[in-house]
Amino acid sequence: MNPVRHVAIIMDGNGRWGIKHKGSRNSGHRAGLSSVESVIKESLIEKISYLTLYTFSTENWKRPQKEIYFLFNLLENFLLKKIDSLIKNKIKLKFIGEKQKLPIKLRKLIKISEQKTSQNNKLQINLALNYGSKNEIINTLKIIKKKNIKVNEKNIENSLYTKGLPDPDILIRTGNTQRLSNFLLWQLAYTEIFFEKKLWPDFKKKDYKRILKNFRMLKRNFGSI
Repeated sequence: MNPVRHVAIIMDGNGRWGIKHKGSRNSGHRAGLSSVESVIKESLIEKISYLTLYTFSTENWKRPQKEIYFLFNLLENFLLKKIDSLIKNKIKLKFIGEKQKLPIKLRKLIKISEQKTSQNNKLQINLALNYGSKNEIINTLKIIKKKNIKVNEKNIENSLYTKGLPDPDILIRTGNTQRLSNFLLWQLAYTEIFFEKKLWPDFKKKDYKRILKNFRMLKRNFGSI
C-alpha cells in the first residue's frame, strides 16, 4: 500500500460553479472555501504531511481587477479568521510564489501567518500564490548561477520554492480540465495525476477519500518493472 505524504491540488471550476449556481464568479470562489476546509480536515485525519493548493497563478493577473481584488480579500479574511484554528490543529502555513508583487496588506498577513504557525508540525499547507512553475525554474537557475554551483538535480531541488519537501505523491485537478497549467512542473515528474470532472465547490470529502484509496492501491514502478 502506497503511503501518501504530499497531495497537490489545482482547485479549478470555482468561477464556472458560481455563474451556474449564483450568477457570479465570486460566489463560486467563496463556495470553494468549504471544499478547502473539508480537504484540510481529511488530510489531518489521514495523517498527510503536506498539502499544496494552487491558489493564484502568475497568469491569473489577466482576470478582471474586481475578481482579483475579491480573491485577495477572500484570502485575507481566511487568514484572519482561521489563524487560531490553524495553530490549534498544529498546521503550518507556507506561501510559495512571487510574494513581492502582492498587495502590501496581504504580504504582511502572509508574513504574520507564517511566523505564527512556523513551529507547527502536523500538516504543512503550501499556498501557491502568484505562482508559476516556469518562473520558479528560471529563478532557481539564477540562484544556482549566483552561488556559482553546479547545475544538477540536487542543486535545482534545493533552490525551488519547495526546497526540503517531498515531491507530491498525488495531483488532483477538478473542473474537467486535463492539463497542469504551469503548476509544479519539476516536482510532478513522478506524481500520480487524478483529473476530476466535478467543479471545485462540488468536490467533497468522499471524493478525496476515494482518490486516496485508489492511489494507495496503485502499483508504482518509477521506471522499473
